[in-house]
Amino acid sequence: MNPLLPLAVALGACWPTLAQNGGWNFPCPSNEIARYTAFRVTEPIHIDGKLNEPAWKAAPTSPRFVDIITGQPVIHDTRAAVLWDDQYLYVSYRVEEPFVHAKFTNHNDFIYQDNDVECFIAGRDAYYEFEINAFNTCYEVFFVWEDTFERSGLSKLPEFERAKLVPFNGVGFTNHFRGRRLGNFNHAFPGLKTAVHVDGTINNDADRDGGWTVELAFPWKSMKWLATDGRALPPKEGDVWRMDFSRFNTYKEAPPANDSGGWFWTRHGVWDSHIPECFAYITFSTNTVQPSKAREPKSWSNR
Repeated sequence: MNPLLPLAVALGACWPTLAQNGGWNFPCPSNEIARYTAFRVTEPIHIDGKLNEPAWKAAPTSPRFVDIITGQPVIHDTRAAVLWDDQYLYVSYRVEEPFVHAKFTNHNDFIYQDNDVECFIAGRDAYYEFEINAFNTCYEVFFVWEDTFERSGLSKLPEFERAKLVPFNGVGFTNHFRGRRLGNFNHAFPGLKTAVHVDGTINNDADRDGGWTVELAFPWKSMKWLATDGRALPPKEGDVWRMDFSRFNTYKEAPPANDSGGWFWTRHGVWDSHIPECFAYITFSTNTVQPSKAREPKSWSNR
């Protein structure tokens, strides 16, 4: 969710932060925030976007994404999954899309103006925003919270020199008790691997597409800026991170559906991706995902 355009679509805290008055002052109902267990993989994951490894077929899959504001069902299916090993955090998306469209082809083009999927990864003092379209074009921003910018040590790093940062105060939720963030809009996650596979043809409405799948690999060693609280990289058994998974569309379902165009694993209750307290709780397990239990789904819509 693009923070520079108040109505534009775009796009951890490892603790359920409370507001200063001791209450829950966030638009997402705390009892609705998703919880998920990410299992280890022992076989290499080939980042080609196809999600055909046995580990992906066996990995727990998110529920079908819902509307960011209302939490109501939406017209097309979207699901995400998470795996990990000692080198990478792996994230996948299955995106049902009868007419796959994309237009941006350069890194850090305004992907939020396309149909995209997005992933946020939060630490105590900062969070990272990632977006990708069907052309495998990516958009990245790294945000640091101004209230801990100095004491976290981030201010001393060349990547977060003040001259490189843009103030940001949220999109639809602008009264976060921590105040504003500072964003590096020229950030590129070191060592990131991305791939997209399209079941159909992009920008050709003469045929009907199945959709597209996304495969991501984030190196743990490049998450040091999110680990200012001393968390382990890679995580230990039972460690909990906060992550967000979403999809934004240039279209909306026709009335009477109340479709905002933003679809999420766990709803935020307001038009704003930038609320780490609303991100899903991802618990990391050192247990290995069990490919022997994998079953090929009949379709994305009934997973």
